[in-house]
Amino acid sequence: MRSPKKIFLLGMVLLLTGCSDFFMICSLSPFYLEKNIRLKQEIVGSWSASPLKMKAIPDKDESPEVWNQMDTSAVWKIDRVINQETIKAKDGGDSTVYRPQDYYRVKLLDNFSDSTLYQFKMVLFVVREGIYADFMPIESTGLEKSRFAAESYFKIHTLARIFLIDGQFRISWLGAEQMKEMIEEKRVRVNYRWVSQAKRLLLTGSSEQLTGMIERYADQSRFIDWERQPAMLKLNRIN
Repeated sequence: MRSPKKIFLLGMVLLLTGCSDFFMICSLSPFYLEKNIRLKQEIVGSWSASPLKMKAIPDKDESPEVWNQMDTSAVWKIDRVINQETIKAKDGGDSTVYRPQDYYRVKLLDNFSDSTLYQFKMVLFVVREGIYADFMPIESTGLEKSRFAAESYFKIHTLARIFLIDGQFRISWLGAEQMKEMIEEKRVRVNYRWVSQAKRLLLTGSSEQLTGMIERYADQSRFIDWERQPAMLKLNRIN
C-alpha cells in the first residue's frame, strides 16, 4: 500500500476508535537497521506491568494518565520467535526444521483465562550502547481496552528505550509531543506527515534516517530525557 493511502486509512482508523490523545510517536518504517539487532535472553519470560510517572517538569501540569486497565492487568509474555518448517528428507520422508528469528513476540495475556488479548513484534537493537525496542502490532482487537494497542494500530512502529535493572526492566516510549517539539525547533531533520484526521504526527522517513536521529539525540537527556516520557512501564518478572 502506498504511503498516502496508508496515512489516510491510519487517520480514519484512529478517528473511528475515538482516540484523540496520543502519547507515542509512530513511524511507517522500522526504527532499526538489521546490523544493529541484538538478542537479550534475560527479557524472555512472563512479566507483570505497572505504570511509571514521568519526572515532574517545572511550570507544567501533572503528567497525564496514559495506560488503560488492560495494559497493566494483563500478563506480558515475551518469547523469541522460532519458525517451524517441514522439508522433505533424502529418504523421502518429512523432516522438521526449526529456525530461530532475530525478534520477539510480546503477548498480552488475560490474567484469568490466559487467552491472548494482543500480540506485538518486538525487535531489540543497540545504538551507541543504548538498548532500544521497535514495537509493531501483529494482532490488535478491542482498541478501547488497551492504550498500547490503540497507539500502535495499523502496522506502524513505535520506539522505546529499554533499561534492564536487577531482574526487571523499564520501557520508555518516545513521546509524540517531544518529537513534535524537536521537529518544530529544527533540532532534528526527519521526514514526517501530519495526519489531520487523527491530529497526529507520523514519521515517514527511512530506517537509515531514523537510526541517524537515534545516534545523534537519543543518548543525551538534554534532547531526549527517557525519564520524562508520558508512556513508561516497569515490568517485573513473574517467571
